[in-house]
Formats: sequence, structure tokens, C-alpha cells
Amino acid sequence: MSVLLLYGASGYTGKLILAAARERLAVTAAGRSPSPTGGEGHTVVRLDDAAGLRRVLSDHRAVLNCAGPFAETWEPMVDACLETGTHYLDITGEWQVFEALRARSDEARERGVMLLPGVGFDVVASDCLAAHVARRLPDATRLQIGISALELVSRGSARTILRAAGEKVRVRRGGRLMPEARMLEAVFDFGSGPRSAHAVSWGDLSTAFHTTGIPDIEVYFEATPLVVGLDFANRTFGWLAGNPLVRQLTHSATALLPSGPGPQVRAALATTVVARAENARGERAESRLTTPEAYSYTVTTAVEVAIRVLAGTARPGFQTPGSLFGPDFLLELGGAVRTDLPAESPVRTAAV
Repeated sequence: MSVLLLYGASGYTGKLILAAARERLAVTAAGRSPSPTGGEGHTVVRLDDAAGLRRVLSDHRAVLNCAGPFAETWEPMVDACLETGTHYLDITGEWQVFEALRARSDEARERGVMLLPGVGFDVVASDCLAAHVARRLPDATRLQIGISALELVSRGSARTILRAAGEKVRVRRGGRLMPEARMLEAVFDFGSGPRSAHAVSWGDLSTAFHTTGIPDIEVYFEATPLVVGLDFANRTFGWLAGNPLVRQLTHSATALLPSGPGPQVRAALATTVVARAENARGERAESRLTTPEAYSYTVTTAVEVAIRVLAGTARPGFQTPGSLFGPDFLLELGGAVRTDLPAESPVRTAAV
């Protein structure tokens, strides 16, 4: 019997994870449609087939959901997991999914099921780093997270980004998630000097709060040409996002994109996260984490998390990577470098 069901195994990231997971685990590959390669051992089960999902999950101790956009896939999968007692993992970065899963925590705890979303680069790297700066400054009241070098976008990630078109950026204030009408910009040193970054609605708005308890949180992406262009397009044309024809056209356009970056491209890049915390007295703690490229590191973290969960580290209810595995989890895996930065001027954010 396989112990792990990998759902979305024929997608770009799913295929990468499947290849690595099969070297260390007994894995069943599954998805909403047949494998495009026609390979054997690929289970097809639709998300609207509740009985079929329960039947497949009943033979597995955990599922790793790699089928996005996760706002469309998490609920039927979790409903089935709660019926079968199967632990739920995914690789989402969507804040709405984290919040929705958090709302199911008591139900999952009663069933002995763990809900652990965000076990890829998003949000393991940033969540563990947030836990680290919170450990350095236990009375922090504000947290800023900056993420750099997100230069590569898979076809699936593009569809998730387009799904959020037209929405205002979210921040957390006083523990509550709320929309921010202004464009927020901050400066981070990702390792080569100060760089501008734009606020985004990202999963850390949920997970960092539940991991650290810090009430005010903002998340930023380095202002690369891709990020700046997406931000401009959203602010200029986002009002069109609700038009059904526009949605259909943009969805169709993503089918023309490459499935994702090749191994040589990924191997040449690294990704950096900076987390900085500040308390009411203006004291700061800031740290930087550099990892392999985000898609490659998603494979590393997702497989390792699955192994540890199946080995007995599961904790029923909603969990975050930082709270379950601790701030130093990534240092145990190798390939990541964490640096504590000197405390300088107070945290500053510009609204432009």
C-alpha cells in the first residue's frame, strides 16, 4: 500500500515532486485527468467525485495536493480527508486557502487529521524565517517579509496570479486581514544592496500570524520587471477581471505559456527571503535566508515534510510549517543559508 497520494502529479511542480518522492517513499500519482505521457500507475479521480476521492484516500495516510489554483481544489480534498482520516498537505501560497483551512482546524482535530498547507518554498522558507526573527524579538508587534528573485512563473502559477486580478492588496493590522487601497513599497537588502519591493497578498499574511502571533504583517515581492508589470496591469486594468470573456481569454492565454522553467535555468538561480520584526520600543530583528530557486526548493521541502509527517510528526488540526517544525527546519535540510542582519533604522513603509 502506498503511504502518500500525490494529487496533481501531472502538473509542472507535481511531476518534479513525484520524481523526487518516489526515490524515498511509496507514492501513488493521481490527478483530475490522465497523465499526458500515458504512463501506468496514474489514478484519475475528479474533485467533484466525493465517493471516488474517499475511495482513493482510504488507502493512504497523507495526501500532498499539488493541483492549483488551490482555491478551487482544497475544499473537496479536505472534505474527503476528514472522512478517511488522511492528513492533508499542499503547496499553496494563497492566503485565502490558509485562512479557510484554519477555520476547519477544530473539525480536523476532532477527526485526528492534520491540515498543513504551504509545504513548498511557499511558505516554508518565509514561515520558518518569521519564526526565527520572532524568537530573536519575542515582543515584536510588526513583521515585514520580503521575497526576491521570483523571476520564473509556471503555467499553473500564472493562472493563480490571474485569478487574483482586480483584488486590493491585503495586509494584517491588529491581527485582522484588511485591504490596503494604497500601493505600499518597502526596501530590503536581499544580499546585494537596498532593493525596492511592492506589497502583495501572500500566504504569509496568514501563516506568519498563526506561527508568531505578531499582529501587524506585510509581505513584499522584490520590484523586478515582472512584479512591477503585474502590479501596473492589476491597478490599471484590474477592473476588467470580473468580465467573463476577459477571464476566459486570459485563462486560454496561459495555455500558451511553457509548463515551467527547465532544470538548467532553475539550477542557475537562488531565492532570498528577508524577515524583519519591530517591537513597540522601535527595537528590531532582521534576518535573511537564501535558498535554491523556488521551484527546486519546493521539491526539497515538500518531500521532506511528507516524510516527516508519515514518520509520526503529524499534529491534528491546522498547522503551519514554522510552528510544526520550528525555525531551524531548513538548516537541517541543507542548501539554505540564514544570516542575522544588524539592526538599523526603524521599519519604514512608503505609500505611493
